[in-house]
Amino acid sequence: TLSTCKDLLSETQPEDLLKYGLIPEFVGRLPVVATLRELSEQALVNILSKPKNALVKQYQRLFEMENVGLKFTDESLKAVAKLSIERKLGARGLRAILEEVMLDLMYEIPSDEDIKEIVISEESISRGEQPLVVYEHKAESA
Repeated sequence: TLSTCKDLLSETQPEDLLKYGLIPEFVGRLPVVATLRELSEQALVNILSKPKNALVKQYQRLFEMENVGLKFTDESLKAVAKLSIERKLGARGLRAILEEVMLDLMYEIPSDEDIKEIVISEESISRGEQPLVVYEHKAESA
């Protein structure tokens, strides 16, 4: 089965490559034989949110410069991960998917000083719906 094949592949040694027919000069130039597995949905969500320079944190900092809060629901991050898996893009696809959603917002935010916060929901990611925009009501002077 496929899972057995993946398990065997992770145990591959240089001698196995020689037996398979690769020439010793080529095998000798491979310092390490490594196999990779696809990232899980949870791993992709962690990549989006956990590292110091995570994509979510980068967008939040950009919006902070405009004095606007930015929140991503847990479901929205899962939706981004699911889309990346469906498109077979892995971690590289996370940025492209977020950019699709965030691009218009990044142009609209500077021109509207009343925006206080934006909440990205699952529907914003999966269906292309507009995110929730929270406006700040400023008292008018008489």
